[in-house]
Amino acid sequence: MSSEKYDDYNFPHTHTDGKVAEGHPGNVTEIQGAQVHQLRAKLEAKGYTARLDTNTLLRYLRARKFDVALAEAMYVKAETWRKENDIWGTEKNLDEIVATWDYPEKSEIFKYYPQYYHKTDKDGRPVYIEQLGKINLTAMGKITSQERMLTNLAVEYERVADPRLPACSRKVGRLLETCCTIMDLKGVGVTTIPSAYGYLKKASSISQDYYPERLGKLYIINAPWGFSTVWSIISGWLDPVTVEKIKVLGGSYSSALLEQIPAENLPVELGGTCKCEGGCPLSDAGPWNETEYLGPFFKSGANASGIKSAAAGAAPAPEATA
Repeated sequence: MSSEKYDDYNFPHTHTDGKVAEGHPGNVTEIQGAQVHQLRAKLEAKGYTARLDTNTLLRYLRARKFDVALAEAMYVKAETWRKENDIWGTEKNLDEIVATWDYPEKSEIFKYYPQYYHKTDKDGRPVYIEQLGKINLTAMGKITSQERMLTNLAVEYERVADPRLPACSRKVGRLLETCCTIMDLKGVGVTTIPSAYGYLKKASSISQDYYPERLGKLYIINAPWGFSTVWSIISGWLDPVTVEKIKVLGGSYSSALLEQIPAENLPVELGGTCKCEGGCPLSDAGPWNETEYLGPFFKSGANASGIKSAAAGAAPAPEATA
């Protein structure tokens, strides 16, 4: 099936800065283009109709080094998870949950484990901040369930794809596919991570298995003594491309963050100047909450399966071309 059926994007959908790596929209070889068509045909033959646009399929292919069979298996696993995952605790699938999700316990949960998107970096990408130092699953379990926490995490990943990244792409006038992440280890002790290991492992697998190629940069700040030694070992197991995106910093991290993130976009507690009313963790400030940058993911307002985008009800954005 032709890609036109799926590629009716309503935001800039190719990279235009001249620095895009091979295999990304805007720099796809003839062979890679054929692999996209091959992957789409295989998935269509299995009855899949959603998330078959070229940019999505390229992410799966990049995650599997353009091995079509491995990319197909990864996609099928993700789609099965979306529909049948036990954590949903409902007959709804993830697409349906996203449309109606409400998480009123967020402000209480964030007292123990802040995880939030906040404005953008100098490249225009969403900034994601995670603070592990206060995590206390026992206390959090009195507020909500791990199932709801994991569901909220999945919903937020969905909102990265739509509306966050499309809104950011509209604002800068070019495709943005990744986020800038800050992982704050301040307060993390010898008992913090082990006590939360089960939950964190599940949360990590959601990111790695179902949302490939979303990491732009990762700053690990307030790394405790000895972490650099551990990291030197761990980094040897990772893809060099991934390692290049990660910086491990101790307590003197402000200058490194400010090289990438404008001071006015970085919360005060992390060395910036931003003081959102009600607190940065709960503000969800960013282009995705600015009407001029919102609009449906696809020009039709829905993809081939009829699933409306998260921003479909928002005011249409100005026509964006790349």
